[in-house]
Amino acid sequence: MNETCRVVQTRAGTPAILDLTTGEVMHPVGAPGEESRDVYVAGSNLAARLSAGGDEPLVVLDVGLGAASNAIAAWNVSEGLGSTARPLWIVSFDNSLDPLRVALASDQAASFGLDGDAGLAARSLLETCQAVGSNTRWRFVQGDLPETLAAEPSGSADVVYWDMFSPKSDPRLWSVAMFRTLRRVCREGATVHTYAASTASRSALLLGGFAVGRGRNTGDRETTIAATSVEHLQEPLGERWLSRLSRSSAPFPVDAPSNAKDSLLAAPQFRGVLLL
Repeated sequence: MNETCRVVQTRAGTPAILDLTTGEVMHPVGAPGEESRDVYVAGSNLAARLSAGGDEPLVVLDVGLGAASNAIAAWNVSEGLGSTARPLWIVSFDNSLDPLRVALASDQAASFGLDGDAGLAARSLLETCQAVGSNTRWRFVQGDLPETLAAEPSGSADVVYWDMFSPKSDPRLWSVAMFRTLRRVCREGATVHTYAASTASRSALLLGGFAVGRGRNTGDRETTIAATSVEHLQEPLGERWLSRLSRSSAPFPVDAPSNAKDSLLAAPQFRGVLLL
């Protein structure tokens, strides 16, 4: 079997997974799980949303399973809340289980959060493409994302962790078409969380039908939160971002329409704001 990824040490001295095809490192900032807890789990207010209770499961789409850092962080929150919490369903997408397999087999599996009950859940996912906890269900969907995401039911997702490789590696995954597909899968009130903060990636989300705002910082990097409506954002993009858009050398994704600027200005969050 050809080697597709391996465990490496970051400059901070912490383990991470290097994808040998793209040359990109998964979660390169901080210790394994740090970005997952800060940007994705805390950024989505997952504990509060689950603690609110209710019988209907809260559905998280974990887009870009990798070594399962985001999914494991969500799993641990859900399993730690007890039986009164709202059930959590995690649906992870990727075209390979190799990063998870490599992380589980390494002598640093515990550093990846893949020990104890969480490690057992990850091994179950690796072997059967599903895992079941006391309050959590987790399944894996393998394949090319444009096809696998399109097969998901409309209006089924409450939270999305969009943690794919960068647009440089696969521009399709950061396109208007991709985010329109994602918007169809999201129910009203859903939020999307991603490490990306480039002008083009935010434009793609906006043109895909989302309201877009600033997310939690990770280190010195800004992140992004999108939502089905601007009312669900604490810091929606506004005049300052539109000014940045007008100065950007790469303001739009590869499949942006010719009237992209006009379409952005028509978005509810920009009404009354002029693009200079």
